[in-house]
Amino acid sequence: MADPTGFLKHTRAEAPKRPVAERLGDWHEVYAPLDAAERESQVRTQATRCMDCGIPFCHSGTAGCPLGNLIPEWNDLVRRGDWWQASERLHATNNFPEFTGRLCPAPCEAACVLAITPDAGGAVAIKRVEQTIADVSWDNGAVKPRPSTVSSGRKVAVVGSGPAGLAAAQQLTRAGHTVTVYERDDRLGGLLRYGIPEFKMEKAVLDRRLNQLREEGTKFVTGCEVGGTKPGDLSVEQLRANYDAVILAVGALRGRDDRETPGRELAGVHLAMEHLVPANRACEGDGPSPIDAAGKHVVIIGGGDTGADCLGTAHRQGAASVVQLDQYPQPPSQRDAERSPWPVWPWILRSYPAHEEGGERKFAVAVQRFVGDENGHVKAIELRRVRVEKDPATGRRVVVPTSEEIETIPADLVLLAIGFEGVEHMPLLDGLGIELTRRGTISCGSDWQTEAPGVFVCGDAHRGASLVVWAIAEGRSVARAVDAFLTGSSDLPAPVIPNMLPLAVV
Repeated sequence: MADPTGFLKHTRAEAPKRPVAERLGDWHEVYAPLDAAERESQVRTQATRCMDCGIPFCHSGTAGCPLGNLIPEWNDLVRRGDWWQASERLHATNNFPEFTGRLCPAPCEAACVLAITPDAGGAVAIKRVEQTIADVSWDNGAVKPRPSTVSSGRKVAVVGSGPAGLAAAQQLTRAGHTVTVYERDDRLGGLLRYGIPEFKMEKAVLDRRLNQLREEGTKFVTGCEVGGTKPGDLSVEQLRANYDAVILAVGALRGRDDRETPGRELAGVHLAMEHLVPANRACEGDGPSPIDAAGKHVVIIGGGDTGADCLGTAHRQGAASVVQLDQYPQPPSQRDAERSPWPVWPWILRSYPAHEEGGERKFAVAVQRFVGDENGHVKAIELRRVRVEKDPATGRRVVVPTSEEIETIPADLVLLAIGFEGVEHMPLLDGLGIELTRRGTISCGSDWQTEAPGVFVCGDAHRGASLVVWAIAEGRSVARAVDAFLTGSSDLPAPVIPNMLPLAVV
């Protein structure tokens, strides 16, 4: 039984961070390492604030956790110091809690009953508890390989090694299928490897989980473009001939660009991933990044997670200054009950550890022109105050200037972190006869099967660019569907995803 007055006895406390000056000197995770006793004591106190609500919105897929994580259960187990059972309950619904504990923006906390009013002291620190359970599980040896004791004789190919593909692969391997994951990059992990900066999640965290998957029997092939024609690639004909089912977990990596703004063609203006990927490669030991912020005036266009990743990366590369631009007005610091009532995801100002490290944020502004020097390299940006409105005729958002005044700021490096447009155009889709929807995604039926028989889809490729927790949820769901497709039925657990897009929706 949870402590129903725990939230009255204890206040919410975030994990302590390392000093800014210290963490800017390396690429390690920003949070301060604690000895085991102190870490467990602090988190047990935070878990005590969970009061086991009658209706726990935190693990509702419509407002809280898409995975259906059994949050009140493992909170109470942590409160009682039963870390082993807490790990069992957490891993029952989430293959990779060490990923979500570090990277998920925690819709569960927004849906926590204690988040209804500030007087309750804030939501339970669910994300912190989750990460600590995962880390303690690894430290105590509770996470072990779970190879299947039977073999179905069926073979499954998973294209893409991001969180969706890895979750599907692990579930199907444990069900007794022979699973091979194909990754076109030289290392596994997708955006977990090359999109997420090291200071948010050290890649050793990813590598130890990959080792578990290997020991369970999942096979991995890197440097292979499925549908490609280069040596080492796998053709669509080979894919179809060698596998009984195929899962497309190829992500939605086609970056949104800004081709209409004058000066976009100038050198020094890049998509965000053109900056983040080589920076992560440098951390892997592949040599210095060709797009480095050292000594430069950096401007980041976009106020979301990717923009914050660019911000922290620019700080660590030694940028002279960093300005982050957002075309929307500055959100309030607390939930506006009329605009975003509990338990929906609130519209509030979100500050990341990178914002504590320096830089400036400008809201309600838009770029009018990129200004270049005589060598064709960007040197400045011209800005105007704007507001975003909805066009009554089309329903689309339009950016409307609110002032004639032009502000000019220096810019030696400009990073466009304005989102993603969907799945990249690739020969694999053409070979399978799959067309993208208007949203740039791959549609599927209620059984997760695409218009190509025996080919399934999950993760960002299906949803569009989304959260790591949604990727894992869809990976688990598609694994159950593939298992049923191959054997007639499935006992694999999977979350209920209420907003599946039917095949007819394009």
